[in-house]
Amino acid sequence: MAYELKILAWGCVLALVHILAASHMRTRQFGIAWNTGPRDADPGKPEPVVGRLLRAQANYFETFPIVAVAILIDVAAHLTGSLTTLGASLWLGARIVYLPLYAAGVPGLRSLVWLVSFAGLVLLLVPAVAATF
Repeated sequence: MAYELKILAWGCVLALVHILAASHMRTRQFGIAWNTGPRDADPGKPEPVVGRLLRAQANYFETFPIVAVAILIDVAAHLTGSLTTLGASLWLGARIVYLPLYAAGVPGLRSLVWLVSFAGLVLLLVPAVAATF
């Protein structure tokens, strides 16, 4: 299996971690009855950590489809190499670090880590876009 596809698989696992972390903390705040109920009523304002986990999850799912498609294009078109390996590694490593930084409310460093993940995404896209010329 191509290295980039392994990163994509672990990116899927990280997506589940995002979903479970946010869900667990919301259930912890609002209760099991809210979680298992129809959720018709607004439960109120989430606690700060719940809000941060929900925003981190939304942020992850904004870029994950782009990363997934870029990796699939790179692998299918045989465009993988040191650039895509570096990009995939930077993206996943930074996204793993990003979640606890966001949950803890660490400013500045969290944004820097996001930029590293975005740089990884760009490195994954470069070969795919360059091949179109």
